[in-house]
Amino acid sequence: MDTTQLLKGVLDLAVLAVLKDEDGYGYDIMRRLRSAGLDEIGDASVYGTLRRLFQAGLLTTYVVPSESGPHRKYYALNPAGRDQLLRSGKIWRSFATTMDTLLDDKGMAA
Repeated sequence: MDTTQLLKGVLDLAVLAVLKDEDGYGYDIMRRLRSAGLDEIGDASVYGTLRRLFQAGLLTTYVVPSESGPHRKYYALNPAGRDQLLRSGKIWRSFATTMDTLLDDKGMAA
């Protein structure tokens, strides 16, 4: 199965999840997603998702100056983003449980 389509459906949730405990800048967020196992995630997809989540009012941003390069734009969950993470997490868990049940109960081992 091509995981690209699955990633499109859960990228918002994945980005919110990696920002749950620690703010991050674009490259750092991509690194965290990849180290969690989402290796196929594209740079443009992550940056587009960050812009969309910010425009939806789920993230705040701030700039941190850097002495060794350009300033970094950090993203942080705000209260609306935390609420969305909780709602989306519940939906994901319910969906994953349903899929696990379907796969286990239907004798997927041929």
